[in-house]
This record gives sequence, structure tokens and C-alpha cells, in this order.
Amino acid sequence: MALRARALYDFRSENPGEISLREHEVLSLCSEQDIEGWLEGVNSRGDRGLFPASYVQVIRAPAAEPPPPARYANLPASSFEPLPPPAAFKLATQQAPPAAAPEPFSLPPAARYPLPLAPYGGSYEPSQGSDDDWDDDWDESSTVADEPGVLGSTYPNYNVAGSQASGLYCLSMGSELSLSSHSDHLAGHLHLPGSSTKSSATVSRNLNRFSTFVKSGGEAFVLGEASGFVKDGDKLCVVLGPRGPEWQENPYPFQCSIEDPTKQTKFKGMKSYIAYKLVPSHTGQQVHRRYKHFDWLYGRLAEKFPVISVPHLPEKQATGRFEEDFISKRRKGLAWWMDHMCSHPVLAQCDAFQHFLTCPRTDEKAWKQGKRKAEKDEMVGANFFLTISVPTGTGAVLDLQEVESRVDSFKAFTKKMEESALQLNHTANEFARKQVTGFKKEYQKVGHSFKCLSQAFELDQQAFSAGLNQAIAFTAEAYDAIGDLFADQPRQDLDPVMDLLALYQGHLANFPDIIHVQKGALTKVKESKRHVEEGKMELQKAEGIQERCNIISFATLAEINYFHKIRVRDFKLQMQHFLQQQILFFQKVTQKLEEALHKYDSV
Repeated sequence: MALRARALYDFRSENPGEISLREHEVLSLCSEQDIEGWLEGVNSRGDRGLFPASYVQVIRAPAAEPPPPARYANLPASSFEPLPPPAAFKLATQQAPPAAAPEPFSLPPAARYPLPLAPYGGSYEPSQGSDDDWDDDWDESSTVADEPGVLGSTYPNYNVAGSQASGLYCLSMGSELSLSSHSDHLAGHLHLPGSSTKSSATVSRNLNRFSTFVKSGGEAFVLGEASGFVKDGDKLCVVLGPRGPEWQENPYPFQCSIEDPTKQTKFKGMKSYIAYKLVPSHTGQQVHRRYKHFDWLYGRLAEKFPVISVPHLPEKQATGRFEEDFISKRRKGLAWWMDHMCSHPVLAQCDAFQHFLTCPRTDEKAWKQGKRKAEKDEMVGANFFLTISVPTGTGAVLDLQEVESRVDSFKAFTKKMEESALQLNHTANEFARKQVTGFKKEYQKVGHSFKCLSQAFELDQQAFSAGLNQAIAFTAEAYDAIGDLFADQPRQDLDPVMDLLALYQGHLANFPDIIHVQKGALTKVKESKRHVEEGKMELQKAEGIQERCNIISFATLAEINYFHKIRVRDFKLQMQHFLQQQILFFQKVTQKLEEALHKYDSV
């Protein structure tokens, strides 16, 4: 009979080529030969793919027939070389150039009413243009950057012992890190074998090297391959609040207005662009920024913060950039973006964001220095997770099952919210289109009919009918005016709702990657527990993996809680504004009808 295996744990596939397993499920193996800790087989639902070898137990039975050919049977043996030791792996990753990220899917710009609005932005390709072409107008003449970069970084391995420097502390995430404070917690979930013999088993790496968990540096961090110095000012603190983990509030909150978009030129009028005036409340000094400067900042933030939802920018547009409606729409979108940036406890204090808000463009030297500093930031990728500071002591270790349950619930919530947002966006677009075209036309058609009736009555030439004729003519004008009110109303109530929905569609598009990083960390913890139970890994190494997963879980839950907090604030204010505008609108309609009604009192 064919080779079979029984699943010891549940496993949820997260990447293409993987299959999900259920505990106690029996699978058919394509081969007993594992590929870097992964086996290939077919589950009970008929899905074929890869799954962790440590999650299953091979059922030993005499084979009556040869197993089906493995999918990778024809690959040369050199295709799967054994993994190097961690130190060698770190050296190799530092020397090798980062792999290019896959090109993102781009959407065409959508019109306001004929089609539903697309979410702000989309997948991002950061620009890595040189300082010499920083003033080139690539964003105003094209929908993509000239030189897309790679979401990757090298992580220097600082091996410094006993360093004493002001504002610095050394973090080493190697497997030798002592985590005795969490030994009791982890041991409570592990069943240690009686034998004291330990092999040098390690947690396997993902085969898909393009997954978000790998590209973000989450895998390298969890496996203890990140090390470096973190300044006190760079630490991102997570605290325990009434709703669980939360980002520590910004001690110096501020806001920033975006005003007066103006058309400017350079090269003696050969190139034109729109500049926006920014006035931060904590400095009071205005600076001017172009859309490409916003785009540059977004790229830096999206690369630096893999577990934070950086709001998407309003979409680019290749034509019609200087039309009044487009400029107004973009300014409103940038205002929403700026509000979310200033409100976020972490993003608002980022050095790159503060440089963007405070450095005058007239100081070319200071601007380029801040730009280079942001682009050469070493606290990205795996090193970014070193900057996260989580609570210590009682309650400092999160229950993994509870974390997984909360993340799964949030994942279901975001899916439902995204579907509802798309439906509301489509409905609002359709209703606005009807108001601008259909309702206006119908009301003005009624007004024209009343006007024709008034003109017919005027042929009577009787003095006692003049008042009636004038009243009917006034009624016709009232219906014309009501038609204009309908056409103008979406700008007051529906458009702001759709702008908010577009911003949140961008946030919802960010969270699958954030959740993927957290899920990847949980998978590594489960695998390390399995190795400890089998006596293949030392408890200290497993504790290190759980400690680093705990940091990612704290940050993920803090971002989820912040999302809910800001969502309640935004939708409360926007729904209040919508209903207030609706009331004002119908009051205007009522006023027009009452004025027409009073004209008949003197007839």
C-alpha cells in the first residue's frame, strides 16, 4: 500500500503550494524523503502540496505498490541542499543582494460616479531615485516610479559584548539568549521526554522566500538571526490597556492641515506641478510638498513598519492632473491620509515623517540629509522587530491560543467589513450618479411642465388670473432649483463617505500581510514545541522562539486595537456629518416648496 502519515497537529496553509491539515487526519505521502523539513502528500480532501514534516507521523506498513512519483522527483539533487548553520546563513544573507519583489498589480484610475472607487494606493513599489533626479517630475507624468526598489535590507550582525553608550542598548536574538523568565510558562505547555539527549534540530524555513513573513524579516527575527543596537528614541512601546495590548500614546500629539493647492512651474515654465501647503500644529511653520514627496514618504514607511497599517495615498492620475475637481479630490484624500498619520502613536513620531513635516524645501542640504538618513535606516526588516518593547512581569506572555483566536476573529471581521464597504461604496456611487443626472433631470422636467402650464394660462389675459399664473411660474422655478440642489448634494454628504471608505479599503488591504507575519511566527512556535517534545531541541531555544513570537503578537494586537479605536472615531464623525448634511438638504428643499406654497395665498 502507499505510504501514509497521520497529522499530529492542525496546520493552516499560508502560501501557494502548501496544504492544510487537521489533527488525526490520514494523508497519502508522495515520498518519505523530506525537503528541508517539508513533506509532499495528499490530504483527505484531495489537495496535494507541502506541509511540515514535524506535524505528521509516518504510518509504517509494508508497501504493496510503489508510491506515486514525487512532484520534485525530476529535480537534480543539488536543488535541495542542506541548510547552513545559523551563523553561515546570516553571513550569506548579508552578502547576497536582496531578491526583487514581484511587480504589483496596478489598477486604472476610476471615475467618481460611473464606477465604484478603488481603494487608495495598492501594493507599493518604493522609489529609490538619486538625489540628482529628486526634483524630476516622474510622479506627475507617469503612474509609476522610474526606479522601483526592493523591499529588503541587510541586517548587520553586531557582536559587541558589554557595550556602554548613551541612549543605546544591545539586543542579540541568537539562540543562546537566556529567557529564564518565561521558562515556567513554556514548560507548562510542553511535555518533555525523559531522555536528556538533545539533537541539534532547528525550525525549518519557509520554502516560499517571497512570502510576506520572509520578506518582512519576521522569519529571520523569530529564528534569532537579527541583532543590532537600538536607540532609546527608536523604541516602540506596547502597553497593556483595558482592551489588551496598545501602542503607547504619543506624549506630544499634533495635527497638520493641508491647504491652498497651487500650480507652480520650474525650468522657466517647462514643467508644472501642484504644491500643497502643510501647517503642522506643533511647529506652526508652513512647508510646501508635492505629491511625489508624499509618495516617497509612504514608500519609506511601508518598508519600515511591516506590522503597522500605513494608510494608502490617493491614487495617481496620468491625465487631468490640473483639473480643479481632481485637485480638490486629491487634497481631501491627502487630508484624510494626514489625519491618520498624525493620529497614529508610532507613525506620528517616526523620524522620516517629522522630517517631511518640518524641513523647508528651500534648505536643500538639510532636506537631502534627512532623505538619505531615512533611506539608509538600519532598523528595517528583521531589525525593526528589535525596536518593539513589550511589557514585562505578570501578563507579559500572551496565551498563543487566545492570540490566534483573536487574530482569526479580526481576519473574519476585516473580510466582512471589506465586503460591506465595497457594497456601500457601490450603492453610494450609484445613488450619487442618479442625483447628479437622473434626479436633476426629472425635477427640472417637472418644472418645465409647470412653466408650460403657466405660459398657457397667460393667454387668458384676465386680470384675476395673473396671480395664479405667477404662482405657477414660481413653482416651476422652485422645481428647477430643487433639481440643482440634488445635483450638488453628493459633494456635501456622499462624497465624504466614499472618501472615508476608500481610505479604509486601503487599511483593509494592508492587514492580510500583517496577519500573515503573525501567523508565520505562531507556526514556528508550534514547530519548536514539537521538536522539544521529541527531544530534538533544547528548551532554551524554543523559549527564544516563543519570546520573539510574543513580541510580534503584542505588536499585532496593538495595531488591531488601534484600528478599531480609530475606526469608531472616524465613522461616528462621518455618519454625523452625513445625517447633518441630509437634514440641511431637505430643509432647503422644504424651504423652496414653502416659498412656492405662499405664492398662492394672494391668488
